[in-house]
Amino acid sequence: MLVFKDQLSFSETNKIANYVHTPQIKYKKQNIKTHKMKNDPALPIYDLVILGANGGIGRQAVEIALKQGHRVTAILRSPANLTITHPNLIVVKGDIMKPETFEKYLENKDAVISAIGKNSLKETILYSEGNKNLLNAMKKMGTTRVFFISASGLDVNPSHNFFIRLVTKYILQRVLKNMYADLERMEKTVKESDLNWTIMRPPQLTNRPFTGHYRFAINGFLKNGLRISRADLANFMISNITNAAIYKTTIEVAY
Repeated sequence: MLVFKDQLSFSETNKIANYVHTPQIKYKKQNIKTHKMKNDPALPIYDLVILGANGGIGRQAVEIALKQGHRVTAILRSPANLTITHPNLIVVKGDIMKPETFEKYLENKDAVISAIGKNSLKETILYSEGNKNLLNAMKKMGTTRVFFISASGLDVNPSHNFFIRLVTKYILQRVLKNMYADLERMEKTVKESDLNWTIMRPPQLTNRPFTGHYRFAINGFLKNGLRISRADLANFMISNITNAAIYKTTIEVAY
């Protein structure tokens, strides 16, 4: 399995990667904010690009965006795998490792969601190099708002109990070391960008239905945040496209 799948299915390996985090990224504790979020039905209409649109998060983002009335360009390597049809949906064959296949579709768009992933424990450059391609293409085409999917397991959350912290550090981070290493490289590249980026760090991802009720922390650890559905993660991103308070920030979101 190559491009455009949730990170290691993010459910499967995030069942291993349930409580995730590597201590190389230090948060500014004074910026930590915890919020409860409810779905806002009165949102403006946006022109969105979703890469990895056939993965768990990407498909949910497409479906939720369309339900809210947005116009969506879905980019994926195998368009036939996306069976959704809608008047506001354009499906494009593209590969994030080949920016010439998708960059023209970024022009005049309000926001981009990169939901790419790779279902493998092997070494990878998909997240770092693929999303570097995306950043460069966005800059070239003049689009500035973008979300990236990382993992909460890159650091050990001190609010978790001793057992979870132990499992995170000595099992999860070792099993998922290759994916996490590339996510760290990706985060570093994104943070050096002058675009209006937001890095999402979800914990265990589930296939439970949309609720519209969740907590999130800005630039900090979310206390006891252990899981979130793909639908609610997608909803958070789509509901916060123009929220300047989360521009250039890292977000943890969970129930």
